[in-house]
Amino acid sequence: MKVTVDLSASELDEIRMYTGESKKGPAIRKMVIDALMLKRRARLSQKFIAGSSGVELTGFEAGRARDRQASKRREGQWRK
Repeated sequence: MKVTVDLSASELDEIRMYTGESKKGPAIRKMVIDALMLKRRARLSQKFIAGSSGVELTGFEAGRARDRQASKRREGQWRK
């Protein structure tokens, strides 16, 4: 799909600088895709912060406790 946008020369130069693209079309495309990705990440982050979404880590606490116990055993053996 083709879209026409009005940008000043300085804005276009800045877009090219940030994207690393020398041609106008690819530079604008890359900038728009990057902006969309940032918006998606922000929305996903807000879901996690708000608590409406999360990840179930089964066995995480038990594994953490085993790691602490093993660390204490090794510390005691090392200091002897």
